[in-house]
Amino acid sequence: MAIRHTRGMKRLGLFRRDKLRQIERAARKWEQEHFAGDDPRLEQRHSYSGIPVKPLYTPADVADLDYVEHLGFPGEPPFVRGVYPTMYRRRPFTVRQIAGFGTPEDTNRRIKFLLGRGGTGVNIVFDLPTVRGYDSDDPRAEGNVGQCGVSVNSVEDMEELFGGIPIADVSVSLVTHLPSVTAAVFAMYLVAAERRGIPVESLAGTTQNDFLMETAIGCAPEILNPEASFRIQCDVVEYSRERCPRWNPISYNGYNLREAGTNAVQEVGIAIANAVATLEELISRGWRVDAIAPRLSFFWDLYNDFFEEIAKCRASRRVWHKIVRDRFGASEPRSYLMRFHVQTAGITLTAVEPMNNIARAALQGLAAVLGGAQSLHIDSYDEAYCVPTEEAALVSLRTQQIIQAETNVVNTVDPLAGSYYVEYLTSEMERRISSYIAEIEKRGGIVAATRSGWIHREIADFAYRQQKEIEAGTLKIVGLNFLRDEERRQEPIRVFRYPEAESRQRAKLGRLRRERDAHAVERALSSLGDRCRSRENVMPAVVDAVRARATLGEIEGVFREVFGLWQFPLA
Repeated sequence: MAIRHTRGMKRLGLFRRDKLRQIERAARKWEQEHFAGDDPRLEQRHSYSGIPVKPLYTPADVADLDYVEHLGFPGEPPFVRGVYPTMYRRRPFTVRQIAGFGTPEDTNRRIKFLLGRGGTGVNIVFDLPTVRGYDSDDPRAEGNVGQCGVSVNSVEDMEELFGGIPIADVSVSLVTHLPSVTAAVFAMYLVAAERRGIPVESLAGTTQNDFLMETAIGCAPEILNPEASFRIQCDVVEYSRERCPRWNPISYNGYNLREAGTNAVQEVGIAIANAVATLEELISRGWRVDAIAPRLSFFWDLYNDFFEEIAKCRASRRVWHKIVRDRFGASEPRSYLMRFHVQTAGITLTAVEPMNNIARAALQGLAAVLGGAQSLHIDSYDEAYCVPTEEAALVSLRTQQIIQAETNVVNTVDPLAGSYYVEYLTSEMERRISSYIAEIEKRGGIVAATRSGWIHREIADFAYRQQKEIEAGTLKIVGLNFLRDEERRQEPIRVFRYPEAESRQRAKLGRLRRERDAHAVERALSSLGDRCRSRENVMPAVVDAVRARATLGEIEGVFREVFGLWQFPLA
């Protein structure tokens, strides 16, 4: 029988106190013998998040560690060792490489390329006009259609994007960012499935749907205010929980927070604070925590600090378990599970000596697996300057498969547990993440902290400090500011060439507007406006608008008209 921790029982440390004292004395003796008092090898070093790092860790550094309370067993509280009992032995992490460029037909071919070579999930990124809620024929979309993502304007585009893809059997991630765009794109996905005769109850996947992507990270050119964006985020969650039991309606986006400018502590702390606010809002609408929490998911950025990133993954699960258990009183075991997708750190990729990026991404991917990720995207070496070519995308796909099939790291669960250093870092990360969440709470919660500009300042301050460290060379990047080969000529690298997309997407929009029932579209958009002005969930009206063949830009236009636009604080 598995050992389960009962709150209130006496804590049992792993080590005898008399033995710990002996180890501490021996460690001091070792340091005196091998390091002089002013030895530069003893200079203070820190993790990327500013945690002091000693040259050696012993049982004394984890003296208060209680196995059952702080570690437990995989699939059991506090879930630090993994959310499932056997982890990758029974449930291999999903190989979910990103795809998205040009028209839906172009991206459809890339999806089939990846699935045909062993990919096990679909991960779609959209172009900037789509992500910002503009149709391809909008003047503000000019020059960006199909660039750095796929262009989607209507349910017909969604049908073409997933034509021939077995979406009833393969989980799909829609990287939609803004909640208002998520509402429209998710509705398009549901209606496209409906047209194919696929019950929406059978669909498995994730929408990103994070209001911080609109109000704190991607803040241009037209954005809704934090309260409206957060409301739509929660509307999507609520609608999904009512109709799509296998769908994760939100992926709290720590990844883009990290890329914009946060450390590992801030990344996790801000994302969890958003999840806390979501639960509070849905509970205020009459939902039980156990009806919502099991389908909340997270999205982490795995950076270069190998052990800190592993500790971040482990600590985030412990923090989430405590919050859902103690603050919200959840009783359903699945409510406690922090499930997360990982993408390796795009911000660490360099255009200089780009083949170095293969090593960086492989190590970051390995850290994700050692940290217990549920799905993974490994960046391609050419993502520093272009959409991945098929060759580069295949290298990234094979990197995941090598980790999964050749390294044997998937054979045992949480293999780094018990490492004095990893356990110390895990506990320290937990303490700092919890403290950071408390700081956000003191400022009124995540929505208030966003409206005031505090989140923006946190991001800008860290990004500025990090850039100064890169310029000064204190943050070393091999080939860029460290061990740079000034005489080395750039090796010829094949650059992805975008297929022409704008004219094709404009032509399809023209046909759509000529063929559809304009009065039906007008009625559906008017009904959506009425929903926005009420306190009712907007999603049913969005789905009706999509069925009437309204475009993404038209739906987004209603949101902007009703809720108005917001300028985030610059001071």
